[in-house]
Amino acid sequence: MPLLAKLDLIVLLGTTSEDGTLTSISLEMGRDAMDIDQLVDDFAIRSFRDIADEDYISARMAFRGALAEPSLWASQQTAEKYLKCILLLNRIPGRHIRHKLGAALDAIRGSNLTFDLTLPTRQFIEHLDRFGPFRYLEISNVAYGLHLTNLDRCAWELRRYCTRSEVTKQLKLHQGVIPPKFRIEGGYLEAVIDNAKSPAREPLLWQNAFFGSRPRRYTKRDAWMKATNAPLYLNPQILDEILRYVHLPKHIIEGYRAHKQPQ
Repeated sequence: MPLLAKLDLIVLLGTTSEDGTLTSISLEMGRDAMDIDQLVDDFAIRSFRDIADEDYISARMAFRGALAEPSLWASQQTAEKYLKCILLLNRIPGRHIRHKLGAALDAIRGSNLTFDLTLPTRQFIEHLDRFGPFRYLEISNVAYGLHLTNLDRCAWELRRYCTRSEVTKQLKLHQGVIPPKFRIEGGYLEAVIDNAKSPAREPLLWQNAFFGSRPRRYTKRDAWMKATNAPLYLNPQILDEILRYVHLPKHIIEGYRAHKQPQ
């Protein structure tokens, strides 16, 4: 009975063959095997690249509004998801990555993928790896309004690898030269740019030298800076009481155990 039910299911799924059930089984199984790579790529694009595109726009809005915590977190999520898309599209194991951008970069560099990033982007990713994952001010942090340019550059550099196309991977940035424009077929950012009525279009294109059809040699940015001391840094003596009610990562707890309140 289970076998018959499986056969019926395959026929109902649309296998059309006049040679009988056995042929339809062979055709259906062949189709599934052939599509698996495409389905994995679809997962990488929809679950990582498309969501990273949304995070990128959110991060730009946070920078524009001088919102330190959201700008760090959304930027970190942007980089993390682009990197995870690159890993999955290239079938590079990344289960150990979690939220560690440096670990993702190491995994990519240890693969056969030709992968290069400019120094400003590498430095920005290091900054995000240090401060971005902490959404609840578990540690002290610092954010800069001028890092919006670094975010745009980082998104441009990582996103060109978030596709099966080899064309975008060959693009390079050169000092003093307007970044070359590229389009990813079916990309979320491309859909936003093409839709003049999209509410996300203006936040994406505002003072953006890396995305959009308009060539920009100069952009205007707000040079704000916000540095914030974490409550536990200022008052580490409350750690045990906080841990009665709140979960903190192990390495954060160990750090504050060793920390002495400044005199």
